[in-house]
Amino acid sequence: MYPEHITKPCEEQLTTAGFKALKTPEEVTEVLSSTEGTTLLVFNSVCGCAAANARPAALASITHEKHPKNLVTVFAGVDGDAVAKAREFTFPFPPSSPSIGLFKDGKLVHFIERHMIEGRPAKMIADNLVAAYEEYC
Repeated sequence: MYPEHITKPCEEQLTTAGFKALKTPEEVTEVLSSTEGTTLLVFNSVCGCAAANARPAALASITHEKHPKNLVTVFAGVDGDAVAKAREFTFPFPPSSPSIGLFKDGKLVHFIERHMIEGRPAKMIADNLVAAYEEYC
């Protein structure tokens, strides 16, 4: 577990923009399995690539005219049970944080793994997400 004084600002960067923090496996299951429409799930992290790339990319992407109706996040190293449940929904992709998944009608349709986030500009990742929004939203 990471200390809250470190993780809270990382989580708030997303929640103040409209993302809902999912804290329990039940919340994850409710949102990811039964939500109609599109849902963006951000696996948040305290690492540098989450701060410099993943969170800014997710935030930039949702300013696009077409974007997911539901915005949610789980925090690796903080909400362990919720993260484990969310990773069941992103199978067969291996666990990685940060990462970003797009769901449509409860099915995973697009996934950006950590290795696609590390060392890439946030704009490139946001553009990848926007292309997925154009197709699925």
